[in-house]
Amino acid sequence: MLSQTEMSEETPDAWGSTNYYDVLSTQCESSDGEIKAAYHRALLRHHPDKQQNRDMAIKKAEKTVEISLIQEAFTVLSDAKRRLRHDAELKKRSTTHAPRPAQVVSLEEWTSIGSGDEEEEGPWRYPCRCGGQYRLTVDMMEADDHLIGCDSCSEVVWAGYELQGDEDEKI
Repeated sequence: MLSQTEMSEETPDAWGSTNYYDVLSTQCESSDGEIKAAYHRALLRHHPDKQQNRDMAIKKAEKTVEISLIQEAFTVLSDAKRRLRHDAELKKRSTTHAPRPAQVVSLEEWTSIGSGDEEEEGPWRYPCRCGGQYRLTVDMMEADDHLIGCDSCSEVVWAGYELQGDEDEKI
């Protein structure tokens, strides 16, 4: 049976959603010395014996971190190989979250802003509830971009369309 440290070493997924930099209140650019100093500060800040002398209001306001989690964070971040894997896992998590669209808008609901004969070639626009607009171009469609952001706010819609390919093209 693997210990918790060995499991963490073997599978980054065992780390769950824990950001060890947050546990130690440090940055990912921190040097080994800065990580060690942050580890000692975290131990002192969250050690149960030190908590007795603190004001009750402060104790309730602060999030209590388990000492074992602080130790695990230091173990991972002080080992170059584990730290690289942890950084890769954090980067992977940060890039896998796409914005949630407010609604799905069929291409038929978009207004073409192309000139007369080129109505089928776009570009298209769709009004946002903030007063801004979403803009969809042929290049965006060819790149299979369906999430379209408003030009005035952070709202995102899903543009519903299907690309038409050549009939000889194999899918």
